[in-house]
Amino acid sequence: MKVFLDSIGCRLNHSEIETLARQLIAGGHEIVDQAADADKVVINTCAVTAEAARDARKQTRRIHRQNNTADIYLTGCYATISPNELNTIDGVTEVVHNSKKDKLAQLLDPTIADDLPIFDQEPIMRDFHAGTTSHTRAFIKVQDGCENKCTFCVTTVARGSGQSRHLGDIIDEIRALHTAGYQEAVLTGVHMGSYGYDFGNRAGLRELVKAILAHTDMPRLRLSSLEPWDIAPDFFTLWENPRLLPHLHLPLQSGSDTVLRRMARRTRRDSFRELVREAQQNIPDLNMTSDVIVGFPGETEEEFQDTLDFVAETGFSRLHAFTYSQRPGTAAATMPNQIDGRVKKERMHRLLAQANAQSEAFHGQYQDKTVNVLWESVTGADSQGLRWAGYTDNYIRVQASGPANLINRVTQTRIIQTGVDGLQGQAIASNE
Repeated sequence: MKVFLDSIGCRLNHSEIETLARQLIAGGHEIVDQAADADKVVINTCAVTAEAARDARKQTRRIHRQNNTADIYLTGCYATISPNELNTIDGVTEVVHNSKKDKLAQLLDPTIADDLPIFDQEPIMRDFHAGTTSHTRAFIKVQDGCENKCTFCVTTVARGSGQSRHLGDIIDEIRALHTAGYQEAVLTGVHMGSYGYDFGNRAGLRELVKAILAHTDMPRLRLSSLEPWDIAPDFFTLWENPRLLPHLHLPLQSGSDTVLRRMARRTRRDSFRELVREAQQNIPDLNMTSDVIVGFPGETEEEFQDTLDFVAETGFSRLHAFTYSQRPGTAAATMPNQIDGRVKKERMHRLLAQANAQSEAFHGQYQDKTVNVLWESVTGADSQGLRWAGYTDNYIRVQASGPANLINRVTQTRIIQTGVDGLQGQAIASNE
């Protein structure tokens, strides 16, 4: 059986789809690069915005046009909150709820083992190694679900309550992926800072990171998005270990205290400001990124200006900015004073202009400097050879030309040009 796998949205979705790929390979099936070649197709959908939901519908229709004989299975958050809507799309064989996602391999092939031990997966990991997908970082799912009730967030509706993986299983997976050739692991989850809460351990994430650093040899460890209220006062001391990479993504969502209250966020400007200060003091060369929602219900011009001012104060190097969209089942969808689309568009334009200026200034610090880069993809070719893309230790995107194969290699790279979208460099030496 030939299977095409696609993932829309967050790193957690990517982690789940890669786990599914390993299960299918272990069952003797082939993962193909083109939907046109597939017997079956799985799309892991996202519902965080209306745009993400549209992407899932468009991708499903496009694949059905390319290959009208393939069975198409839709799973993920959008599939969970709107199954009836997706079932009406031509070509859809089955819509699979998030609660049944871990049985997808058995749905496609009932003969596949229900729970393949990590030591049996190691040979598959060597075949499905770093660089055979669109990235060279291994995304490790450490937990799922969320107990928070942010009024804009549909993920809690789609993913349910928080569930942590056992520490030993995570350690075993990272060890196996390192053996397979991966040099960087990225811990991910819906509400990663709550790792261990369901085990009665409020310091679970800190203990997990310490255990990974102590009991694996993975050279590079990165954390994905962390809610600011989950971080203990001594958490940033973990970065004394240089294997823990200096990048933090702390979702702000709004720089206005009144909007944050309407969002039911468990942080305010003062506490977020103190968190940023502490992180910057403890983590050298820190790159801090964030999320911001524009046009939340009732957002006034003054509240939006508070966000602009606070974003400027914190100096984020990059923003994931979204215009608010009503999501089914969320409290904000029924709030009064929904913001007009033209207003949201104008505010988004202003926010992005400021974010781009901050990004350009941050990247400009690296002009003529030498940085480590883990290379993960080919983006094209020029007169000097192939064009490569990768990320620095502190998660800045770098592009460089070179004749050698740089996939999954860490090199020292001299930066020759900087800009809003990242850095242009020249790979000068390997530090492997």
